[in-house]
Amino acid sequence: MIPNRTRARLRDGAATVGAWLGLGSPYAAALMARLGFDWLVVDTEHSPFSYDAMAQSVMAILPTGTTPLVRVPWNDPTWIKLALDTGALGIVVPMVMNGEEARRAAEAARFPPRGIRSVGAWLGPCLHGTDYLQAIDDEVLVVVQIEHIRAVERADEICGAEGVDVVFIGPNDLASSMGLRGTDFRENPAWEEAVQTVLRAAQRAGRPAGMMCMSVEEAVHRWAQGFRFLAVASDARYIEQMAGEILRRWNGSLS
Repeated sequence: MIPNRTRARLRDGAATVGAWLGLGSPYAAALMARLGFDWLVVDTEHSPFSYDAMAQSVMAILPTGTTPLVRVPWNDPTWIKLALDTGALGIVVPMVMNGEEARRAAEAARFPPRGIRSVGAWLGPCLHGTDYLQAIDDEVLVVVQIEHIRAVERADEICGAEGVDVVFIGPNDLASSMGLRGTDFRENPAWEEAVQTVLRAAQRAGRPAGMMCMSVEEAVHRWAQGFRFLAVASDARYIEQMAGEILRRWNGSLS
């Protein structure tokens, strides 16, 4: 079984850094995996990944030591089963609203008697080895997203749900649920208090908290606050930023 290094680092209290894969491209996944991130999320909720591209991305990431995770489109056992059947070492589940939904997500990610995941995948054992079925329940990382203000109000039960490994804040949807869409919400005290409410709940439950950050500076700031599962933007964002910087420098040299 290929070990889940991210899970081990989080268990030791270390910080981890990752990024989202939103281009829908296994080629981008292969390139990103060799850069040294702790983990990468193949995003099937908001990105144009086909099932084949998702599976190919997981296969490209696995040999590098970076942990391949899949964000499923919804908290549904079928999606979770299909994501893990690719050999992924974890799932990210969006818009979890209460402890029962968090528990159900964790159950769907593990085989009986700990969960309800169906046995039948062949790709996992092929990629990980013959001990996959015996070992995966202890290696899989279940990340649930708190991204609505009503979920913030139930953060303690979500963070304490059995089988949950990481609680991850979705900043944009959280802001939208608070009526802050289209504003500079990261400067809003009410939004920041919601973020801190989740962090405190995660710490009380002994679970690492995570968050999507848009810059290294923001990630370092959140690390200092106590976050340990930090995403810094996405493959698409990196292309946009680098290409924009090249063009700005080019145009500036001609003026």
